[in-house]
Amino acid sequence: MKAVAAQKGTIGWIHADEPKLLAGHVRIRTEYSAISPGTELSMAKKSADNPLAIGYSAVGIIEQVADDVTELKIGQRVACYGAPYVRHAEVLSVPVNLTALVPEHVSPEEAAFAGLGAIAIHALRIADLRFGESLIIVGLGILGNISAQIAAAAAYTTLGYDLNADRAAILRQSGFRHAYVSQADLEAGLWAATEGIGADSVLLCASGDGESLINSSLDWIRDRGKIIIVGDISTNFSRNKMFGKEAQVLISRAGGPGRYDKQYERDNKDYPIGYVRWTEGRNTREYIRLLAEKRISVQHLITGIYPIEKAAEAYRNYSISSSTMGTLIQYPKYK
Repeated sequence: MKAVAAQKGTIGWIHADEPKLLAGHVRIRTEYSAISPGTELSMAKKSADNPLAIGYSAVGIIEQVADDVTELKIGQRVACYGAPYVRHAEVLSVPVNLTALVPEHVSPEEAAFAGLGAIAIHALRIADLRFGESLIIVGLGILGNISAQIAAAAAYTTLGYDLNADRAAILRQSGFRHAYVSQADLEAGLWAATEGIGADSVLLCASGDGESLINSSLDWIRDRGKIIIVGDISTNFSRNKMFGKEAQVLISRAGGPGRYDKQYERDNKDYPIGYVRWTEGRNTREYIRLLAEKRISVQHLITGIYPIEKAAEAYRNYSISSSTMGTLIQYPKYK
């Protein structure tokens, strides 16, 4: 089968072995997989001589189920999330815990971003906001834009901030008044929207040197507010600023409980809902529910769809165009 891999700093497609179907897994013929630019480009930079599989969010049609699988059937469309089971490849073998049924009226293109949706949802759960509370989302790439829509669907007062004017404009096109490209404008909008109190939380979906950004976030939040690190940023910041507000600086790890737990993922052993309400699988299914109920939309965020043979071009666009947002890899149609 064809798959996308990073090798010596570059990304392209390779021939790879098809995965084995394990107990509790389903075999999926991939329709689309979504690029997560921050994670995948970072992995590409660190890649060495051996090809490194990348990708973690996709959608496709089930073509085989393991003998012990009763929840899903051949021919159903499912979104799926979580490497190494999900990657940019023509065929996937994915544990049922990491899948979400996609209703017929939901486009597979939007469903392919389920992994990013689960990450956004988990970050908002870490923020632990209540009805009517407020947050700032810093970094309005594909993850930040999805996070903003989900936050608005939960009725949080949501402000977006990115130095990239194209990204802020895309958020405004989604109906958000509070999308800013300058810190001064953000702060003016924040004090007006929160009556001078400050944000209850800040989600940092940006990458790079985080010291200045975290220190600014400590100024933006209210007393005992929270800062959630979602993107790949460094974590140096002022102890005095943190102490002054008894602020919490937290990190959000991927799509939720279950991630990196081999028993939950590989062995497909779910956590009891009474003890773990929201797992990465349940968060993935929530993203699909939001799409199905038209509470969010990512169709307008899709700026490119590329056949797997042109994977290198798909990634190259992120370095040459600031308006590149959501990108999909497309696979031959299921027969």
